[in-house]
Amino acid sequence: MATGGPLWPGAPRRPRTARRPGPIRRPAAARWPGAARRLGTALGAGVLVTACAGSGGAGAPSTAPPSATPPEVLCARIVAHWSREVLDRGTYGDYQSMGLSNGQYDILRSVVDDARAAKKREGAGAAYELIDRRSREGCAARYRSGGPDKGPWR
Repeated sequence: MATGGPLWPGAPRRPRTARRPGPIRRPAAARWPGAARRLGTALGAGVLVTACAGSGGAGAPSTAPPSATPPEVLCARIVAHWSREVLDRGTYGDYQSMGLSNGQYDILRSVVDDARAAKKREGAGAAYELIDRRSREGCAARYRSGGPDKGPWR
């Protein structure tokens, strides 16, 4: 058995181990004994403050949560973004890699065609304004009846 060097002069030699033991990992509650209690108290106080602040009294009307962004607005944002990218780069990408549906991609192609013509005639500023306007119009028309998944076939 191989042995290690002495711990101090004159000390007996100790056997060398294959692996030195690392520090003992204790659970967080054992490392910080009061932390769990303080955390529980803080969370309890936060719940009470939130509950009291949101109640507004016994007969007060509750406030409604913020509404989700309508699909036509999301459509207009993403179509306008990718229309600018296509106008600046000069090439189209795959509609799935852009995160567009087939119908949104159709709107994009139409918008970009008109924006290219406007850019040649009036400049980039006019083309960007046209992109914003046509994206809103195209997406509003697409989602006017509730969206592509709300048809009679469903």
